[in-house]
Amino acid sequence: MKYRMIHDPQYDLIPVSRKAELLAVNRRSYYKWLQRPRVNPQKTQEEMQLRDTLQRIALEFPRYGYRRMTVELQNRGYQVNHKKVLRLMREDNLLCIRKQFKPLTTDSNHPHKIYPNLLRYKTFTQPNQGWASDITYIQLLESFVYLAIILDVYTRKCIGWNLGSSLDTTLALDALHQALHQRWHPSMTGLVHHSDQGVQYASNEYVNELKDHGIQISMSRKGNPYDNAFAESFIKTLKYEEVYLNEYGTIAEAEDNIGGFIDIVYNKKRLHSSLGYKSPEAFEMEEKLKS
Repeated sequence: MKYRMIHDPQYDLIPVSRKAELLAVNRRSYYKWLQRPRVNPQKTQEEMQLRDTLQRIALEFPRYGYRRMTVELQNRGYQVNHKKVLRLMREDNLLCIRKQFKPLTTDSNHPHKIYPNLLRYKTFTQPNQGWASDITYIQLLESFVYLAIILDVYTRKCIGWNLGSSLDTTLALDALHQALHQRWHPSMTGLVHHSDQGVQYASNEYVNELKDHGIQISMSRKGNPYDNAFAESFIKTLKYEEVYLNEYGTIAEAEDNIGGFIDIVYNKKRLHSSLGYKSPEAFEMEEKLKS
């Protein structure tokens, strides 16, 4: 109220400093008040109506993601793009976590050799002593694709990943090749590669690749996800912080978004309590400086 009195044109002949003094107002606060963003009542009302309609649609169609929500709003006469709809749905906690048919990613009924779990009582003290791998599914609008990942157990860094439409050995093998390309050196000894008992990891091609590099093979007990907790934890983070917040129309779109999350957000920025609230890359850098 006092700021409005100072700003009132009928008192323009009185200096601002004097008006501020008479009203016991700090001049700096007054000038900050002048620079405040002006609220457009019409735009505010329009956004309130948009949010109300969006929430009503979400109640009617609880599985709608932001793409379908955008089309529905446009059909109802709103001039809005998917970026704004995504923002509003995030702010109003309306992004759905779809619980539909879950495709199996592990087939442990195969004739290949099963290896014992070497990680159960092992403690790692530096990078490249243990790698953990796993496969999960990623839902597109009309289909599923599959993601194979490899983590460094000590630093939690994702050092290899591959997204593909086929759940075969090549999917996991390409992720392994990426990890080997980034990390492998002939001087490395004692590295343990851990996975579930899935046919991709037990296949001759995958096992031979590990043996050719002198890597020890470790597998979880059948039906025991706790044996591969590091990879399971990473996948949970990926799903809740990236996948469930978006809708991927194509495999290329999924690959672009997931790749950005892994390489830029997870590896370089996301803080891990188990790493002393550092990112995997920052933690690795500190470890290299120590050695």
